[in-house]
Amino acid sequence: MELNYIDVFAGCGGLSLGLHRAGWHGLFAIEKDEFAFSTLSRNFLEEGARFHYSWPTWLQKKPWTAKGLIEAHGDELSSLRGKVTLLAGGPPCQGFSTAGRRMADDPRNALVDDYLELVRILEPKFLVIENVRGFTVDFAVSDRNAKVKENTAAVLARQLAPEYHVDSSLLSAAEFGVPQNRQRFVLIAVRRDSKLLPLAIEKLKESAKAVIDKWDIPSKNTARAAISDFESRYASVVPSSDSPGFLSLVPGRPRTKYQRAMRDEFRGGANDARLARHTEAVEKRFEKIISMCLEEGRSHRALSSAMRAALGIKKMATRVLDPDKPSPTITSMPDDLLHYSEPRTLTVRENARLQSFPDWFEFTGKYTTGGHLRRTEVPRFTQVANAVPPLMAEAIGHCLSEHCKVSWTT
Repeated sequence: MELNYIDVFAGCGGLSLGLHRAGWHGLFAIEKDEFAFSTLSRNFLEEGARFHYSWPTWLQKKPWTAKGLIEAHGDELSSLRGKVTLLAGGPPCQGFSTAGRRMADDPRNALVDDYLELVRILEPKFLVIENVRGFTVDFAVSDRNAKVKENTAAVLARQLAPEYHVDSSLLSAAEFGVPQNRQRFVLIAVRRDSKLLPLAIEKLKESAKAVIDKWDIPSKNTARAAISDFESRYASVVPSSDSPGFLSLVPGRPRTKYQRAMRDEFRGGANDARLARHTEAVEKRFEKIISMCLEEGRSHRALSSAMRAALGIKKMATRVLDPDKPSPTITSMPDDLLHYSEPRTLTVRENARLQSFPDWFEFTGKYTTGGHLRRTEVPRFTQVANAVPPLMAEAIGHCLSEHCKVSWTT
């Protein structure tokens, strides 16, 4: 069986990267955002990239929505029916996330229907869906007399059940060697008429160990193990290569097994390590926040109301990294997470380390965005935050390929 896949709602390519590392071959990817697609192109389409999609000649190399692709190339997609081993990817998570305003009628939730239409057209042997924990939480409705709307995971499993064996679970990225306590919903489905055996998601734990052993990293990794080589006592500071007027970090030598794994034979300094330009007043406030969190044992936890009042800030999401624990879930907001010992926010590259992206993987587009554009643009910080951690994705790919071997020898 050919281990090929299509990555839908691909984002910047964390899932694709992990699948390629596990021996899978990408046919193409579907991503609508210009910045995220540019990152995909840089890492999977351009000459010199470590991994490549084969990309069909009939498909333009540009951002696509799943709906737009179906409307423009329905016949070409139908010609792939039964030839695609894996359809991977998770619909954008903002409409489901418990960190935001969860609305049952959020138009982004309807993207699940586009995914199901692709499943109907392609009839892939495997499905993998990764999404936020909120995917499993029922939607509340404003009308007290109305019924609570069923969560998306349950609806999806019921709709897939006639054609697929479905198993799903909430998993922590930290179980896969990722230095981040990131709770994610993962669904794996196996087509009933494919001659493949049903697959229990519990099998992912065996593949997690295999990937951790392959990269020679500890089974549990901490924030300090991930980014200590970017601390000021080890790193160099140079002018940013892509942002005039900004400074960028060049890490010191790798100090941990995890850092060596993330270098992955990369000989350059570091991509996407631009420092924020904090004012002196902001740095002093950050120093105070870090000090207060250390004194009160609130690292990794949101500031208390008393701390916010003492600091004169309203923002509730600010946290300070605990160097000796995996990071909390990183977000698209750069100032949600402060460094454990330095009065600053993290760089894109440090967030990428916490997501298990290797240093050679380049992000493109704006660094941040704001206002109404936050609903339509996916800048670098958001690309990293929204991605499937590559180590987790590699374990998923390894699990599926091993399952193919077992099924065909049984």
